[in-house]
Amino acid sequence: MIKKILLGVVWLTAAAAIYGQTSLSGTLDSTLNYTFLADSPHNSFGLQEFANIRLRIKTGDYGSIYAAFNAAAVTGNFAANPSYIQGENYAAVLEPERLYFRVNGDYVDAEAGLLRLNFGYGQVWGPSDFLTSRSPLSANARPRGVLGLDFSVYPTDTMKLLFFAAAPKSPAQITGGGYTPGLTLDKHWDMASLQLLYSYQTPLAGFDYGLHMFGFSLKADLEVGLVADALYVLNTAAPDGIEGLSASAGFDYSFLGGDFYTLWEYLYSGSASVSSASGYGTGVLLNHHYLYGSLIYRINDYTRTGISSVYCFDSPSFFNSAFIQYEIYQGFTLSLNLRLPADMLISGGAKNGELGPVKAGYRFSMDIGAGLRF
Repeated sequence: MIKKILLGVVWLTAAAAIYGQTSLSGTLDSTLNYTFLADSPHNSFGLQEFANIRLRIKTGDYGSIYAAFNAAAVTGNFAANPSYIQGENYAAVLEPERLYFRVNGDYVDAEAGLLRLNFGYGQVWGPSDFLTSRSPLSANARPRGVLGLDFSVYPTDTMKLLFFAAAPKSPAQITGGGYTPGLTLDKHWDMASLQLLYSYQTPLAGFDYGLHMFGFSLKADLEVGLVADALYVLNTAAPDGIEGLSASAGFDYSFLGGDFYTLWEYLYSGSASVSSASGYGTGVLLNHHYLYGSLIYRINDYTRTGISSVYCFDSPSFFNSAFIQYEIYQGFTLSLNLRLPADMLISGGAKNGELGPVKAGYRFSMDIGAGLRF
């Protein structure tokens, strides 16, 4: 399968290059990881070579084909992923990330294939972005694409109506259950934007009447950037009340000439919401109330550093991280990333916090990396 995918990429690139209608870009990241595990043996290491390759092929005046692929060769900590093919010296994976076409018209745009259907303006939690699991606990994770399609209509210059549909989460689903059609309405003003969303998931086992999803997202660009984002899931067969709600609100602000940037966002995660591990979506959270905060400092044109933390109020615990990046020249960056889960208990026990080291599986993790963009 990997050979077939790789052959397809080479064929598409070569064919497009002949006609001079292609653009190729991507990233290549090398990472050395050290992790101090919560249980013995404590010391753990890993190496990863990761590439994201993006290809665009223009077809006439209105159409384009987009393809993106992830390739990785890993060892140690990174090799635990069961989707990786194990081999001598390293494990590897090659998978499509995007594979779709786009047609841009004067009043209507259309896309179909393996693509990113994203919703809302939230920067951290993004409850209304329900087709993709998003969490600051894995901020570097690349959003997975979904098989689907969308049509965009522009009634005015400041309004967009989007019709979309996504395939079921289980690729083995053949009964018609789990499909997710819907629509969004976007309205833009000079200093604010609003998005309204409705979607319906066709019935699956246990959800005889399907699921209704109602969402909204609002952002305002004032002295301080404000954002509010929410999605409510309604199971008409067994309504969950407030537990079906996932909602976030926050702000971001740049100061001291733009050298400092801070972002704060609160999340309420109902136990039956898209952000909850026990809900209807792909969420991973176990409790209700969370707060994210970060501060980034631009030291100079080539160097920046920052810290961030997620706090869980219901199960007092923190997930802390820090980074520093140095751009040697345009497109080539060295980085150091640190992660430190912590809770209120010094030693282990039954009430360890959700974001603490026992649940995370480690007490400290560090990545040293080099990245090249092309």
